[in-house]
Amino acid sequence: MMACFLGWMLDAFDFFAVVFLVDTLAAAFGVTKAEIIWTLTATLGMRPVGALLFGLLSDRYGRRLPFMANVLFYSFVELACGFAPNYATFLFLRALYGIGMGGEWGVGASLAMETVPKRWRGVFSGILQSGYPVGYLVAAVAARLIVPVWGWRALFWAGAAPALLVVYIRARVPESEAWRRHRPPNVGAILRTAGSRGRSLAYLIVLMTLMMFLSHGSQDLYPDFLKTERRLASATVSYLAVLYNLGAVLGSVVFGHLSETFGRRRGMIASLVLSLAVIPLWVSGGSVASLGAAAFLMQAGVQGAWGIIPAHLNELSPDSTRSLLPGIAYQLGILLAAPTNTLEYALGGLLGYGRAMAAFETAAIVGAAMVIAFGAEQRGKDFVTAS
Repeated sequence: MMACFLGWMLDAFDFFAVVFLVDTLAAAFGVTKAEIIWTLTATLGMRPVGALLFGLLSDRYGRRLPFMANVLFYSFVELACGFAPNYATFLFLRALYGIGMGGEWGVGASLAMETVPKRWRGVFSGILQSGYPVGYLVAAVAARLIVPVWGWRALFWAGAAPALLVVYIRARVPESEAWRRHRPPNVGAILRTAGSRGRSLAYLIVLMTLMMFLSHGSQDLYPDFLKTERRLASATVSYLAVLYNLGAVLGSVVFGHLSETFGRRRGMIASLVLSLAVIPLWVSGGSVASLGAAAFLMQAGVQGAWGIIPAHLNELSPDSTRSLLPGIAYQLGILLAAPTNTLEYALGGLLGYGRAMAAFETAAIVGAAMVIAFGAEQRGKDFVTAS
């Protein structure tokens, strides 16, 4: 579980490094902010490739080796980003990084959910998914401490640290017993099983698309919004990012735990209601304190819903495709939602930054709640003995 949490946390750190460097990278490469934001879209758009590649490897050959290969891959690419000589190279590397980021979640989530006790699955689901906001938090702190002293390239060099995680995985992480019990005979069997679940996959893709709108629409451009429209200093923005990511971690664990008692769908809907309630203050708070409180609660709700996702998707997936199906649904959702930042930024030019973010997130929350309410759940499914 610890390895999976760290893998997702460090993956998120590498992604959000760009979020805190939009202005800096635009100046360094002599391009517009919109072009730097496009690199975020390129990363998100390539994630399904990683989900397909590493998901197939994980379901066929086990969780450990593909997990280690994935960590090494995205660590190497992140290191290379720090040496990018121009914008074209940087864009190419960020697209490659998307392959690694897309592969990590499906493999890590299946390994974690198959090895934790069933009665604690909701809590550990929240802990696992909280690696994402923790990575965001670490990126905020690192941007505040590293960039002013050593420059933006050093932030990407620091992103190569996940490679050390491979040593821990090799020494301490056992192979999944659930995978051993349900190991498919070949790749064709995996693809046939996944293909037979077309309706379930379609539902999960719609759900994950809306969840991606929810998370990336509320996180990726929020620091830039605070700087641009609310005129906050970079240091203040970093401190607020730390605060609202603490809220995200708390929400992930709390709502993950509640989902064990009240169900996956009810837990997710409750967290979405919390986020919806604080949207007006989230974009229009009259002080730094009110903005901070609203951002804290906003991300507690957003990541509260996300904290249930690893358990929910793994429980809805067949035994022999538990890496591939959740991973591909997750990452096809991000592919469909890849233009989120570009669209939200363009919408801001028409409505104003704050109104655009509020409208975008309201639509995402309402849509997600409706899809969740009419969906299925299999809370408590036994991964080892289930057929």
